[in-house]
Amino acid sequence: MADIAAGGNTAIQVKGARELAKALRQAGADMQDLKDANRRAADIVAPAAKAKAPRRTGRLAASVRAGATQKAGVVRAGRRSVPYAGPINYGWPKRHIKATLFINKAAKATEPQWTEAYRAAVERIIQDIYSQTQGAAQ
Repeated sequence: MADIAAGGNTAIQVKGARELAKALRQAGADMQDLKDANRRAADIVAPAAKAKAPRRTGRLAASVRAGATQKAGVVRAGRRSVPYAGPINYGWPKRHIKATLFINKAAKATEPQWTEAYRAAVERIIQDIYSQTQGAAQ
């Protein structure tokens, strides 16, 4: 897994998604299907991240949300009104803030569910490609 943090937002991205997207695109897959799979995976992790978020006011947990592109499922935390999401997740040694890694831990804890969702989605996409190529060959 690769971790991405920018502008007060925290996100998790699965490595290899770009290569998978490229291979499926070359095979003629509908890339919207992969975006849907990425969204389903992020939708699995986001509730776990909300549950694991440290709580004082609840604003950090409320800022956790799922997103997706054709290349990645993303779980974000933070926004302009919650700029501390990155330091809370990753830590900030200079300010004596220890990393909680709540999003990372949520991704790890739900890994069997979201990897199964990806497996099933990729199998469906491959089956669709196979069906299209078999129909075109006849």
